[in-house]
Amino acid sequence: MTPTLSLSTTLLKEPSITPNDFECQDILAEFLGKLGFLCEFLYFGDPNDNGKNAQIKNLYAKKKGSDPTAIHLCFAGHTDVVPVGDESLWTYPPFSATVADGYLWGRGASDMKTAIACFCVACDEFIKNHPNHKGDISLLITADEEGVAINGTHKVVLELAKRGERMDFCLVGEPSSTSVLGDVIKNGRRGSLNAKLIVTGKQGHIAYPHLAVNPIHELISALAELTATKWDEGNDYFPATSMQISNINGGTGATNVIPNSVDVLFNFRFCTENTAESLQVKTHAILDKHFANSKATYDIEWSLSGEPFLTPKGEFVDAVVSAIKDVTGTDGKLSTSGGTSDGRFIAPIMNAQVVELGVLNDTIHQIDEKVAVDDLERLTLIYGKILERLIV
Repeated sequence: MTPTLSLSTTLLKEPSITPNDFECQDILAEFLGKLGFLCEFLYFGDPNDNGKNAQIKNLYAKKKGSDPTAIHLCFAGHTDVVPVGDESLWTYPPFSATVADGYLWGRGASDMKTAIACFCVACDEFIKNHPNHKGDISLLITADEEGVAINGTHKVVLELAKRGERMDFCLVGEPSSTSVLGDVIKNGRRGSLNAKLIVTGKQGHIAYPHLAVNPIHELISALAELTATKWDEGNDYFPATSMQISNINGGTGATNVIPNSVDVLFNFRFCTENTAESLQVKTHAILDKHFANSKATYDIEWSLSGEPFLTPKGEFVDAVVSAIKDVTGTDGKLSTSGGTSDGRFIAPIMNAQVVELGVLNDTIHQIDEKVAVDDLERLTLIYGKILERLIV
């Protein structure tokens, strides 16, 4: 068993369903400590809370280089995993870390414990070959990425920024690949802005609409304009901003009652051509126009999951692209598609360039999640070459 496979299986055997890390970060701290990393556990949240503010364990491990002005490369990842569902449907027990048919099977195999193992082993080899490396290397590992993400990476980077920590590049090990290892490199992510719109009218009998105010009827024209609006054209790196409705709830369940209110949940996945503030202003302008002469009123609650971020072509992206090409022969394609990642916290708070690169994402969050064993060895080599290009 290779060092990468050995560390991967050790991590996969820990049933670290969000927000419980079990022993994952202790295992990593022991491994990294032997390489000269200074390891620190940071806890945020309430230890007596079992809900959104539950206490989260985070690991920040750093090995300083010989030149304080050289590049600081941070690897970011998470040890928490999503629930397994019905275990009887799995070919192998989800926390058995079974190696079979050329794959490593288990929850977290692709999302994303194995990437952490790959980077750790790559650091081991790199440090052996370059004991006097110039740049700093660090790992930021949380147990709160798959959950509400309140007391994980976000709180850690706020603490690091408060200390005056500098971070130049951040390599996030999320499973970015789609068909073959390294075919997709995430060099940015769209922002995510959530809205809860509440339109209030007046409840009444459906046979006497003149005595009531139907909030659904008052909302329809505004909702039609919101969904038809072109928010921007996108740019060379991002598709156009998308607004999607996810929920509409109104009514008492009776067919003869005009409801008092209707609630609508919608989301913007937005590019760098807009900001959360600009989208809010545009939305309120549309709603104000439609409700100006209405007897119904509206209220809207906003929540921002993350601003968009982008790492343009340059030293960091070039290092990642060339490392993939050297190991696999694949020409990695830059992409900003998909959902959000913890890069949304690291990029703006640390003012760091962020790139995501990991194994295939074809089985993430699924029953029988797995990763090709050969890909683990190749990803370790890719990470090692990135270190060679940036930290020496």
